[in-house]
Amino acid sequence: MPRIHIVTDSGARFSNPRLVRHFPVTILPNTIEIGGRRYLEDIDIETEQAFQLYTKHGRPPKVLPPSETDYAELYARLSHFCDAIISVHPSRELSESWKNGRLAAQQVSGSCEIAVVDSQSLCAGQGMLIRVAARAARDAATAEDVIQAVRQAVNRIYSVYCVDDVDFLCANGFMKPSHAILATHLGIKPFVSLEGGQIIVIEKVRSRGEVIERLVEFLIEFTELEDAVVLQDQSHITEETRVMQDRLALEFPGQHFPFTMYSATMAAYLGTAATGVAVLEKAVDEFDYDF
Repeated sequence: MPRIHIVTDSGARFSNPRLVRHFPVTILPNTIEIGGRRYLEDIDIETEQAFQLYTKHGRPPKVLPPSETDYAELYARLSHFCDAIISVHPSRELSESWKNGRLAAQQVSGSCEIAVVDSQSLCAGQGMLIRVAARAARDAATAEDVIQAVRQAVNRIYSVYCVDDVDFLCANGFMKPSHAILATHLGIKPFVSLEGGQIIVIEKVRSRGEVIERLVEFLIEFTELEDAVVLQDQSHITEETRVMQDRLALEFPGQHFPFTMYSATMAAYLGTAATGVAVLEKAVDEFDYDF
């Protein structure tokens, strides 16, 4: 079996947090700058504390990914006892992390292969790729098989969120100021999707009931799910999530829909009041079709 180590950053979230304790995964922290102070995500500041500070300051924080040097030092250490390193990064459209990883990989010489993967996602989407990598590393015969499995999974990840407060979307340039003012005035909640690595407003809803309906509708568009997770803005299960899980249990018998709080990095883009889902669609066998 190839010796493979997986690297990602602290913006990733997992449907099963125990994953990183059972597989060789290293998480480098993002730096979050709030009101002139800098914090290492999940080390100096927990997610709920970050949300509170975001709300207090009322504007998006600055998220600084691990530097080229951070990645290069880690890759160099791991290369001494690994056959391959798979480094999974947030979308290059939203972060410099992938660029830093690519530059760092060029500095590391030796026989260890380093695959720097743009997840084209954030938060739970990254976490799903980590899970794909971990499972493949356990079962695959070669490092190349593992890398291929991860790269193929990138295009099967989908994420949508309903955002209650449009301030961060507007400040980050994802909504026009005029649209944000109108949405606030009319009580409209934008629905955003991660498409091609970018955050895009795709539609709008008005009520909490519509939020649940639209998220459930999004999920039942998929015939088979390999992985799925509900994202929410607090650590304890919300009533929305509970209702959604009950609805999804009827639509997908036997499918588990865990929940988690989305990361402080994700909140820097969406704000601190959002509900979403992320899914990994099951791969379809190219030979599995009807004649």
